Amino acid sequence: MGIKNRLKIMSFLQYFIWGSWLITLGSYMINTLGFTGAEVGIVYSTKGIAAVIMPSLVGIIADKWIRANRLYTICHFICAGALFYAASVNNPTIMFWVMLINAMAYMPTLALSNTISYYCLEKNKMDTVTSFPPIRVFGTVGFILAMWTISLLQFELSSMQLYIAAGVSLVLGIYSLTMPSIPTSNKKQKQNWVSMLGLDAFVLFKKPQMALFFMFAMLLGAVLQITNTFGNPFLHDFGAIPEYTDSLVVKYPSILLSVSQMAEVIFILAIPFFLKKFGIKKVMLMSMFAWTLRFGLFAFGDPSPLGFVLLMLSMLVYGCAFDFFNISGSIYIEKEVSSDIRASAQGLYMTMVNGVGAYVGSIISGKVVDYFTVDGVKDWQTIWLIFAAYPLVLGIIFFFTFKYKHKPEKMVDLKASH
Repeated sequence: MGIKNRLKIMSFLQYFIWGSWLITLGSYMINTLGFTGAEVGIVYSTKGIAAVIMPSLVGIIADKWIRANRLYTICHFICAGALFYAASVNNPTIMFWVMLINAMAYMPTLALSNTISYYCLEKNKMDTVTSFPPIRVFGTVGFILAMWTISLLQFELSSMQLYIAAGVSLVLGIYSLTMPSIPTSNKKQKQNWVSMLGLDAFVLFKKPQMALFFMFAMLLGAVLQITNTFGNPFLHDFGAIPEYTDSLVVKYPSILLSVSQMAEVIFILAIPFFLKKFGIKKVMLMSMFAWTLRFGLFAFGDPSPLGFVLLMLSMLVYGCAFDFFNISGSIYIEKEVSSDIRASAQGLYMTMVNGVGAYVGSIISGKVVDYFTVDGVKDWQTIWLIFAAYPLVLGIIFFFTFKYKHKPEKMVDLKASH
């Protein structure tokens, strides 16, 4: 089997694991285990905590001491054990600690899988710019297929989703043992602790424009966590309404939510055009408006024919909301930051979005959901309207505070670099 196909399998399994539980675990904890919204938010906050601590630390270990492919194997074996144990847990405190162990092991594998792919492609004299995207797309396919699998097998409210994720983690850990060995660095460079920990990019906070950009990136990172945590429980709750009990939305909510990931593929392809035409400020504003639409459409959507159209529109605008903020932000940094701290800046961006932002979003969104829950019944319309108002207000503040003059010539080679 060619190296590209082997990497595609790795990418597929990597994201199949995440898709098996990330969107549906909240429904399982609320509907089956009886956790509160705040408790669910705390469990989901483990992703944010791990994203702050682990990627840089594991990156240093992979660079200096343990080969990246072996470290990748170890991480997935830990994930397999943690997820297997989590399937038997019914206490929110224990669930937090077990899922924290899982997150600490899983989050670094996202970067390690990229490292392995880049090394293998370069070793085989393949252009990473053109060869890697088709490989990474299989990760999105894996995520979507996992959501469909869990939904069609009726495991959304079952611990089986965690057993499946554990099994695939074990398979990927074993499979990764067959991947080419990646050497550690033999260079003994004198570096201070700031450089070793990848914190060089914090100098960017001295520039008001970049400081604002990172701050808004963190605040938008909180929005993403809201939809991951409570999108599925929201759709499941329509099952309490007799006329909707047998609707496809209630039976297969993950399949409906997977349309969001499908929309991502379309909007990824549109990013080069929009960034070149409008610049990062307008593209970020489009993202914030799309997040408002995402939640606003949730507020008025339901399984009825008209309501289903609104839900479907919410899934489609997610592609714009996520990609125009997450991927465009990464490209903006690539173009604006000095090459000597570019890697650190990208790491800082991901820490702000998937670390600090995700943690804050998990905790606060859980408290909001509990506040508008009376006798176990959630006022989803009010909850979603509050969530919709947040990116709208954020967008207004961003419009007036983020000063940026678009220079199309800086984006001329964007399509090639992307």
